[in-house]
Amino acid sequence: MNLLDGVRVLDLSRILAGPWATQVLADFGADVIKVERPGAGDDTRGWGPPFLEDADGNDTTESAYYLCANRGKRSVAIDFTLPEGQALIRALAARCQVLVENYKVGGLAKYGLDYASLRAVNPALVYCSITGYGQDGPYAQRAGYDAAIQAIGGLMSVTGEPDDAPGGGPQKVGVAATDLMTGMYAATAILAALRHAERSGQGQHIDLALLDTQVAWLANQASNWLVGGVVPERQGTAHPNIVPYQVMPAADGYFMLAVGNDAQFARLCGVIGEPQLAADPRYATNAARVAHRAELVPLLQQRLRTRPAAHWLAALEQVGVPANPVNRIDQVFDDAQVQARGLRIELPHASGGTVAMVRNPLKFSATPLRYGQAAPVLGQHTAQVLEEMLDIDGGRLAALQAGGVVQTVHPSNEGETE
Repeated sequence: MNLLDGVRVLDLSRILAGPWATQVLADFGADVIKVERPGAGDDTRGWGPPFLEDADGNDTTESAYYLCANRGKRSVAIDFTLPEGQALIRALAARCQVLVENYKVGGLAKYGLDYASLRAVNPALVYCSITGYGQDGPYAQRAGYDAAIQAIGGLMSVTGEPDDAPGGGPQKVGVAATDLMTGMYAATAILAALRHAERSGQGQHIDLALLDTQVAWLANQASNWLVGGVVPERQGTAHPNIVPYQVMPAADGYFMLAVGNDAQFARLCGVIGEPQLAADPRYATNAARVAHRAELVPLLQQRLRTRPAAHWLAALEQVGVPANPVNRIDQVFDDAQVQARGLRIELPHASGGTVAMVRNPLKFSATPLRYGQAAPVLGQHTAQVLEEMLDIDGGRLAALQAGGVVQTVHPSNEGETE
């Protein structure tokens, strides 16, 4: 069995935070029904290149971006700006346990698809709303974008080199970290609310904001301010509370050094031929090293520049001091540990080929994850879902399609739409 067998999720979200959450639920075995706009679909379908190639080597309409967050779902193309489309969504919501949406605050109310309206047809529905700033407050009506939230939520103030260093200034994280973390919080919240609904018969509304998530996972940086009264600053790859813990130069490039305790520091000093540093009261403890960061780090950098990175990585591994290469993405997938863990997977796609993806990082001993198919093409499952869940036959489906309410995929070629 799968972890979430029997759970149906109506996914009205698009872009990344919502789709990331529902992909996790799909990985766990939930039946995720992705509702998309006929003729267009999720915005990220067009966020390329690169695009997936079909069996003949031609670009499909599925971007790599879209593919990364929508595996294992069923695509149903319904225009819910039309009354008949709204009725279809309400009927589907009555038969689902979860609904996820990321429209602007109040955006679905005019279609009768807000929580209050759908709770009337399904009191046990877990309804998760993801917005930029939350359902209330002075910014509630603002659109929320990952980079903008990284800025206002403080992440850019602690990411990048200091202002007075070469290349200094605010930087965003290299992936949409706020969106992704919000998606993970959403998945966790949904699972908790499902547990409550199973016990009480009552669903609830989850109000989840990108800004709230970003502030929450400032973690030790927020605590440094709240507890210590010190405003954190950008320190490049360095750690605010641990030294030495940063990218270091070697004779032929860079590597990451992550000394986590005093014993590791002493072993580092032995490897670089400077054992006296570990006995120096300025550097003997982590607190002292943090206080004397400006003197210690240049000493270490000067010594480490004398040998290639491979030399230091091998020597440090022998004595148990954490250090790693700074890999490019291609090198990540060539790494022996990444390969041993099977992080790259291949899933079948409706175009006739397969899609290379990264597996869910979770491994369950009793219920291993089964992924099924890659992300669907637009409207791939419209006919299947409407017949299965709402008993809509071919004649009714044809009428809905003729009226522009739905979009289906030709059964003989799932890559072509009607």
